[in-house]
Amino acid sequence: MTTSSPPEPDPAPVDVVLPCLNEAEALPWVLARIPRGWRALVVDNGSTDGSAERALALGATVVREERRGFGAACHAGLLAATADIVCFCDCDASLDPSLLVDFVREVRDGEADLVLGRRRPQGRGAWPVHARVGNLALARMLRRRTGLRLHDLGPLRAARRADLLALGLTDRRSGYPLQMVVRAADAGLRVAEHDVPYLPRTGASKVTGTWRGTWQAVRDMRRVLGEPPTPVSPFSVPAPQGASTL
Repeated sequence: MTTSSPPEPDPAPVDVVLPCLNEAEALPWVLARIPRGWRALVVDNGSTDGSAERALALGATVVREERRGFGAACHAGLLAATADIVCFCDCDASLDPSLLVDFVREVRDGEADLVLGRRRPQGRGAWPVHARVGNLALARMLRRRTGLRLHDLGPLRAARRADLLALGLTDRRSGYPLQMVVRAADAGLRVAEHDVPYLPRTGASKVTGTWRGTWQAVRDMRRVLGEPPTPVSPFSVPAPQGASTL
């Protein structure tokens, strides 16, 4: 994994990880909504449409993760982060990163340790039926496994970097968001959920745009749910990986 951006004198108060695979069209909208003073970490996962170059031109820090997979991209961004609080948001313009302000406040004020956005579709086509069905099934399985009464495993979320790294996340595919929640519950972290508008995405979905993609994601997540509870023991948190200029 390599990173590229102009050097920054001080860590940003919040880092926003944006996993990216061919999202050049959506990037201007997404990056324009990153709260002022926060840092956007666009994790390029092998884009061929110039996403990395556009992100750099728009002022984002670009992290390059060659290993394909949603979890691989998210975790590369987490390792590259330097801020105490790290957020995650899809890079396809379906979710507004400015909504993370309240999530961060809740974490910073000690009201919750991991805050998730419950997606509420806005308009036709925002959330295909097969994706909703798969998500509902997973939420029910998650409830049985952890007792958490969540309704969604949405990608808009915020937590402290140290807490996330201490979970020892290992999934590098579609199961990463679920593994984060499961291991957070096992570790006794407080998980909160809030409604957020879910917009029709820009471009084609790489995961839930088809029944096959949805099924593969559900299979990855069922594997995560089948893992035995993982005790979280104290260990040294990896130091932030500094960005290097191309």
